[in-house]
Amino acid sequence: MNKQPVKLRWGILGAARINERMLPAIIEAPNAELAAIASRRPGAAAEILARYAPGHQGVKTYGSPDDLLNDADIQAVYIPLANHEHAEWTLRAIAHGKHVLCEKPMALAVDDILAIQTAARRYKVTVMEGFMYRFHHQHARVLELIQSGLFGEIRSVRSNFSFMMRPERMYRLEEPISRGGGAMWDIGCYAIHTLRMFFQQDPIAVTAMSQTIASGADIAASGVLDFGEGKYAHFDFSFAYARRCEYEIIGTKGGLKCHVVWQLPGDVPVLTWWADDGRQAEERLPTANHFRLEVEHFSQCVLSGTAPALSLDDAESNCKTIVAALQSAETGRVVSLDGIAGRE
Repeated sequence: MNKQPVKLRWGILGAARINERMLPAIIEAPNAELAAIASRRPGAAAEILARYAPGHQGVKTYGSPDDLLNDADIQAVYIPLANHEHAEWTLRAIAHGKHVLCEKPMALAVDDILAIQTAARRYKVTVMEGFMYRFHHQHARVLELIQSGLFGEIRSVRSNFSFMMRPERMYRLEEPISRGGGAMWDIGCYAIHTLRMFFQQDPIAVTAMSQTIASGADIAASGVLDFGEGKYAHFDFSFAYARRCEYEIIGTKGGLKCHVVWQLPGDVPVLTWWADDGRQAEERLPTANHFRLEVEHFSQCVLSGTAPALSLDDAESNCKTIVAALQSAETGRVVSLDGIAGRE
């Protein structure tokens, strides 16, 4: 008799737009089972289930996130709530013994990340920040090429993420930066996270500038992360110019460009690279759904008791870098990461 595969039972806390990608990803992952959805908006949980998984049966719907957390059948939760609610509901879920995949950014303050680390250890649960792009195999290929020595020592990295804000998404600009509104907490966190992937250390300082609007949200920012010893990373992101989603790395012997970082499931990933010895190539890789790969990875980590690829130390470092960038943009000064509150 063939044994049924062991599946992690998931609940979703919130009816956010990202469920267009994440809800089907949980259903499609072979080691995951969508067991429940909760939303504080009346009828919203059932509505998104019908919209993104029509005909799918056996999923409970709740009118309160607390009711879902009290469901003993749920082992793990995905949190796609408003940015300023992520840390609070991650801590609530942990206190109920749930494993947590929290949509980026996990928190708006470093101290909140540290509180999550402490709670996760206390309740012995797995917690990960949801940077889905990292699970696409194109980035593993980039790291493989770097580790081969083809490009020499990496000295410069550039990330550029932008798109024109559509009217139906203007809610992203209603809250000030302090409550997670604006471009930095929405897409800038991706830009900075991507840059940090290529240096085996944290930056030592940040210089940034930004454009803000009346609500206190930022709509564009540019800056530089200083990794020391002449190694720099440049970020540029905006809600106010054409769509770009790319990164470029330059080493002492060559470089590489990733043309589309946030792949849709049907997109063909393209990498182009070159070396000083004259070698160059365009690599077209197989398509993949990084949302599903993220769910599969997290589920496997919980089921097997292994650590996720994105640690809470990584979440802490990313949050610290973002806070430093925001301080730099506000003050017009270079901000050292040593001065950012957090781990002693």
